[in-house]
Amino acid sequence: MMTLALLLDICVGWPKWIFSRVGHPVTWIGALIYALERKLNSGGVWRRRIGGLICVFTVISICVVLAILLQSQLTTNWQTIAFGAVLAWPWIAAKGLDDHVVAVLIPLKENNVPDARQAVSSIVGRDTSTLDSASVTRAALESLAENACDGVVAPLFWGAVGGLPALIAYKALNTLDSMIGHRSPRFEDFGKVAARLDDLANFVPARLTSLLLLVASGRPFSAFLLTARDAGHHRSFNAGWPEASMAGGLDVRLSGPRTYGDQTVKEPWLNGGARDPQPEDLRRGLWIYRRSLALCIVALAILSFWERF
Repeated sequence: MMTLALLLDICVGWPKWIFSRVGHPVTWIGALIYALERKLNSGGVWRRRIGGLICVFTVISICVVLAILLQSQLTTNWQTIAFGAVLAWPWIAAKGLDDHVVAVLIPLKENNVPDARQAVSSIVGRDTSTLDSASVTRAALESLAENACDGVVAPLFWGAVGGLPALIAYKALNTLDSMIGHRSPRFEDFGKVAARLDDLANFVPARLTSLLLLVASGRPFSAFLLTARDAGHHRSFNAGWPEASMAGGLDVRLSGPRTYGDQTVKEPWLNGGARDPQPEDLRRGLWIYRRSLALCIVALAILSFWERF
């Protein structure tokens, strides 16, 4: 089921004509989260934390119940494979991630930094208004590596482990984290549960993503040594793994200082002794990502074959 879902997403993504008519399941979840947050995120510290817990529980419960009901209708093996793949397809973002990074690469190759800044602003949270070519490339590579986990490997992992309910539960949790799991005055307390649960849910997938990127890089041993040394330097004990693997695979430096709003955050470098990435490295990073997708297909096919016997 997950193999076919990934192939379906790679081939067609989420078509614009569907999005323009009905949106996307993640946007539906986002609307529910927004409505709950408006009602529950008020009061003192503990009231906000309990409100955040209620929000997480409500969103995930609704998603899991609906997923169980959908999965219960798949009564035959072919239905599970065919219809299950169609139901799982919207929750994987392999093509969407590729498209977003290509949209950054095209203006970078033409030395059109303003357009590259605009393109990368859609996939990173930092201030992109003053980034130079190297900084835009670095931001795009970091997003590519991190979202390879959140948008592809983690959904595939949880779908393989627990079927449609586990897959949709993960995406609901990941959406909760992206919307309310921020360290900001508004969400520091309300989003704490979502952020911690998302960390747990991504623990294994982040390291699987790192492994895939290492193998796909063509220089797995030297990149592994770099990853083992630097992954723990990242502010996120999950995102540091795929980002360090991408840095090692390309032999460039990633992470480092960046600006969010009016605040400059002095993040440590990953592979700090290496050079800054150039547009050509973003193209190479995309091919590492695409080879990692091929490895996912092979791994899922082997797993499916193994389960049958």
